[in-house]
Amino acid sequence: MSVQRMTKAPAPRPAPGPLMRSAAWASIGVASGLVVLKAAAWQWTGSVAILASLVDSALDALAAGVNLAAIHFALAPADREHRFGHGKLEAVAALAQATLIAGSAVALSVSAVHRMLHPQPVQATGAGLLVMGIATVATWALVRYQQGVIRATGSVAIRADSLHYTGDLLMNVAVAISLALTAWLGWHALDPACGIVVAGIVARGAWQIVRDAFDVLLDRELPDERRAAIEAAVLAHKEVLGVHDLRTRMSGVQPFVQFELELDGARTLTDAHRICDEVEADVRAQMPGAEVLVHAVPRLGDGNELGALQAPK
Repeated sequence: MSVQRMTKAPAPRPAPGPLMRSAAWASIGVASGLVVLKAAAWQWTGSVAILASLVDSALDALAAGVNLAAIHFALAPADREHRFGHGKLEAVAALAQATLIAGSAVALSVSAVHRMLHPQPVQATGAGLLVMGIATVATWALVRYQQGVIRATGSVAIRADSLHYTGDLLMNVAVAISLALTAWLGWHALDPACGIVVAGIVARGAWQIVRDAFDVLLDRELPDERRAAIEAAVLAHKEVLGVHDLRTRMSGVQPFVQFELELDGARTLTDAHRICDEVEADVRAQMPGAEVLVHAVPRLGDGNELGALQAPK
C-alpha cells in the first residue's frame, strides 16, 4: 500500500508580497536620497572616503531596483511551465546584486590607492560629517525595517539587501571617523585608507550574498534545528510508527518538505489518507506556508518496511 499526496495550505503569517515590495521601495528611496546627499558632500569635501560611500549608495539604488523587479516575478504563482513557482528568481537577483557590489569594491580600492599615491587635503569636513550622520541614521532605520520583513517572509532578496546595508552602517561610521581625524589631526592618509577599509566591507557583504543565494539555488537543506522540529511534529502523531528520508529546501519564501511516513500495514487506504492529512497539518504548523509531500509506506509486524518501498538512505 502506498499513499502519496501533495498539498499546499494558505500561510497563517502575513502575505509576503506587500511586505517584500515595501522593503524594496524603502531601499530604493533611502539609497536614492543618500546618493544626492553624498554627491553634494563629495563636491564640498573632495573626500575619497565619501566618494567610496557615494559609489556604494549608487549601486545600492541600482541593486534595489533589480530586487524590486525580481520580487515582482518571484511572487508570481506557479504556472504550467514552472510548477514549483518562481521563488528562485530572488536568489538570481541576489547574485546580480553581489556582482555589482563586488565590482564597486574593486573600483573603490583602485580610487583609494590612487589617492594614497597622490594625497589631497579634505575640505568642508563639517558638512561631510553632517551628511554621514544623516546617512547613518537613515541606513539604521532601513535595516531595522528590513529585519522585520525578513522575519515575516524569509525573503532571500531582502536578506541580501539587508546584509549589504548592515555593512553600510559600519562604512558610514568609518567615513565619519576618517573625516573627523583628518580635520582635527591632519592625517590626510587616513582618508584613502578608510576607502580601502570600506572596499573590504563591501566585498565581504558581496561574499555573504553569494553564499546565501547559492544555498537556495542548490537546494540546501534547512538548518538541523528546523528539520528536528519537523521530525518531532511528525512523530508526535500517535498513529505514526516512524519517519525517514526527510528532505527540505527553500525556493524564495516557499518552504518545501517531503518525507516517508511509516504506518501500520493493516491500515486501510482511508485511514492512511486521514493520517497523512493530519501529519501535513502538523508540519505546516512548524513551517507556515510549506508545501508538503508525504509518501506513506507500511511497516510489517517485525518492524521492517516492505523492501520494495524502502527508499535509499
